[in-house]
Amino acid sequence: MKLAFYAPLKAPNHAVPSGDRAMGRAIMNTLRYLGCDVTLASTLRTRDGKGDAVVQRELAQDATQEAARLITTGRAAGWRAWITYHNYYKAPDLIGPHVAQALGIPYLQIETSRARKRLTGPWAEFAKTAEAAADAADIIFYLTERDAETLRRDAPVRQQLMHLRPFLDRVELPAPSTLDGPLLSVGMMRRGDKLASYQIIAETLAELPRNMVKLHIAGDGPARADVEMLMRPFGDDIAFLGALDAHGVQRAYQTASALFWPGVNEAFGLTYLEAQASGIPVVAQDRPGVREVLAPGRYPEPDAGAPALAQHILALANAPLKRQYLGTQARAHVCAHHLLPAAAKTLRQGLAAVGVNL
Repeated sequence: MKLAFYAPLKAPNHAVPSGDRAMGRAIMNTLRYLGCDVTLASTLRTRDGKGDAVVQRELAQDATQEAARLITTGRAAGWRAWITYHNYYKAPDLIGPHVAQALGIPYLQIETSRARKRLTGPWAEFAKTAEAAADAADIIFYLTERDAETLRRDAPVRQQLMHLRPFLDRVELPAPSTLDGPLLSVGMMRRGDKLASYQIIAETLAELPRNMVKLHIAGDGPARADVEMLMRPFGDDIAFLGALDAHGVQRAYQTASALFWPGVNEAFGLTYLEAQASGIPVVAQDRPGVREVLAPGRYPEPDAGAPALAQHILALANAPLKRQYLGTQARAHVCAHHLLPAAAKTLRQGLAAVGVNL
């Protein structure tokens, strides 16, 4: 079964790591796990981060030429369906709907968001295109309930929606953590939401007794100096691990006592799944998106602030048996709902729903 795959925000073979790249790769691998012959149809990145009308026009022109090329390619290759990952107003799918229509094949989307408020303003043309692409999809797989709300509201009558839980690109769980090491934070260092999470981490550490809790931070980025300044008051209690590859992050999980990441405006956060797969309890705030991937439990509301997070950390630090229990529950949750086989089952059902039987 030959399928075309496209990710307009960031291609799975992009040089810079990110959660978006990781999910794109995971989806392609899952389709191959199902026995499909998956082609990365295009690496054209349509992202306009500034709302520049000139950039949007140029990208639209590039996409028109790319679509013409891919119609010929797809017809020769015998593509049976087109799958687009992450269509939204800053990076709309300018290619897939046209190719799928020309080839007469189903058009599927994964992780699409609708934003009517962007239909005016600097991204208006891209927002209209993203909405049109969403309208054209025969089926949309949503990853979070937050996205599902607007997708249900605006879905054309014929369109199907299906819940694809965020998942790890692995068939089995890794070895469990020893749970005898430091707290671990894993996050890119850039201004905006990521830096806001680091700010909350610093505020939380200030609520804890000095020298009681050690924190290792895995990550790097353009806001590294800002993060280092936030953590400077805590001296040797903080260790910066820098940017780690997948194996390095996994080694960090193997000894961490808990993952600490507040999750400001995270779409969902693959680090939560990675940590829980290793049997690590999570200290996070109860936020939309984040709660989609956390094992059932009590997590502080954002309004409760740093004191509530500090209380959670202290409760885990003083209770090794509780850490073990929560870690075991987290592993079971990920195994049941957030590994590749579970995602494969959902994707198979969705493809069958539009007439593509594997």
